[in-house]
Amino acid sequence: MLSYLQILYSFTSDDITTTIIPITLFAVVAGPLCNIQRFFHVVFWIWLHLLHFNVANQIIDPQEDGKNKSSRPLPAGLISLEDAVILRWALIPICLAISAYYSIQVFGLSFVLTLFILFYNELKAHEHWISKNFITAVGYACFEIGSTLIAGKDMSRLEPTAISAIVLSLAVFTSTLHAQDFKDVEGDRLIGRRTLPIAFPNLARMSMMVALPLWSICLSRVWEMDTLCTLVFTGYAAMVGFRFMTCKTSQAARMSCKLYSLWFSVAHLLPAYWRYFHEAQAYSF
Repeated sequence: MLSYLQILYSFTSDDITTTIIPITLFAVVAGPLCNIQRFFHVVFWIWLHLLHFNVANQIIDPQEDGKNKSSRPLPAGLISLEDAVILRWALIPICLAISAYYSIQVFGLSFVLTLFILFYNELKAHEHWISKNFITAVGYACFEIGSTLIAGKDMSRLEPTAISAIVLSLAVFTSTLHAQDFKDVEGDRLIGRRTLPIAFPNLARMSMMVALPLWSICLSRVWEMDTLCTLVFTGYAAMVGFRFMTCKTSQAARMSCKLYSLWFSVAHLLPAYWRYFHEAQAYSF
């Protein structure tokens, strides 16, 4: 049993800091989290659907992983391709059934995720940066909405603050998600995948240097942060954006991606700042 759990974990271990932690933090503060027991439901739902996506993605081209990400379960020999294919299709009813347990709305989001996972992988939408970015953004929105519904008191609807937070998060993610593609440029180029850093490298780097500080200022204004917090948050964003523009090696790209993930996680926590300092005052009028 432990070996099976290790295999499942290895499918998702690379995405803990880029997906599981930011979305969990977001759901906790946007929901907001109604009780501590619901926290574990949130993490499990996110992880299960991430597992669904990653298994589907990693069976498409195991040779790519063998060249660039040899620690993944297929190139590492932890699971055969045949068993991984079975797992990929078995996860569809599992995800849908578990989502239906929470609410029809969460089930609908799981169903949409299932369709977009199919488009992204089997229908090869991942091969061009336009379709890749669009489907990734929609999928990320489904992750955020579903996990936020599970975290809140009413799993059939979102609070107004949660809706605003999701719209802003989706806008930020859509305009900066190519940050995660810089570290994979060499491998993507080998298999002919045209991500934004490959198709327009200078534009992609410039966009990070501009977008991160601008979004930091915008989010600070929306969530009514004080001057000191705004300066620290924006200054850190400017530093990360400058790294993307000037540090161009594969190793530097991996570090920049980690720093971006930290910035994105903090951005996800900003609704908590507003709830703590301003929510009661806003609803008192």
